[in-house]
Amino acid sequence: MIGRTHRFHGYNSLKFVYQHGKTIRGAFMSLRFAQNDRRKAFRVAVVVSKKVSKSAVVRNRIRRRIYEVIRLQADQIVGTPDIVVTVFNQTVADMPHNDLQNHITSLFVQAKLVNGEKNRGGRDIIEQKEN
Repeated sequence: MIGRTHRFHGYNSLKFVYQHGKTIRGAFMSLRFAQNDRRKAFRVAVVVSKKVSKSAVVRNRIRRRIYEVIRLQADQIVGTPDIVVTVFNQTVADMPHNDLQNHITSLFVQAKLVNGEKNRGGRDIIEQKEN
């Protein structure tokens, strides 16, 4: 799980990102982000609606998997953005970890939120997409 300093607290925080943020849309999820210079660290929220799955167990599994991928890449995030990941496809629950990591990393690269183009394993993101 991601640390307390990197989580949102309260509805108005998310409201700011939804009103002022930019959106990058992928095949399974979208990434909405807004730079927040009033913070010392970035914040992340993962939103999974009941339209994705009626089961809370599945929604929580999706949420935990995405938080873990972001936690592993936390040292590469540039600045102090507020990030909201909205999942709209249930296949994220059963997707292999490497595919999920590549998908999230590509969204972060498109949004220019990560430092450089290397993931935690040290391999180029572009090479992983081609395989």
